[in-house]
Amino acid sequence: MTITNRQKQLVQQSFAQVEPIAEQAADIFYTTLFQYDPSLKPLFKNSLKSQGQKLMATLKVAVNGLDDLDALIPILHKLADRHVAYGVHAKDFTPVGNALLHTLKVGLGNSWTPEVRQAWVDVFRIIATVMKAHAFRE
Repeated sequence: MTITNRQKQLVQQSFAQVEPIAEQAADIFYTTLFQYDPSLKPLFKNSLKSQGQKLMATLKVAVNGLDDLDALIPILHKLADRHVAYGVHAKDFTPVGNALLHTLKVGLGNSWTPEVRQAWVDVFRIIATVMKAHAFRE
């Protein structure tokens, strides 16, 4: 479970670019997510505005936590536990990851390069792997 320092830097810098448009980014994310998988919409009981604020806050914690992945693991485990309680399944990580990548692509515009995309793919893969391994142990 590793990412390079360059990938950490790219993810952290690109997230800093998206933060000022956090509300729009969250709107893009949920619109895209429900287009990719409409069956996920009933999992969201709160207003999407409130949910979007939680999404962006959680992303910030994860992005800042990239400097110490070992310390991030227990946070991801708690997040996984909450998501299982909401009714999330392992298969749901794919549309979520795809919606996140689309959101970043739209939000970053010309700053969305193949290198930035790959950094986000690798980071999301680590996060999803840790969460799924914890939540869906068999």
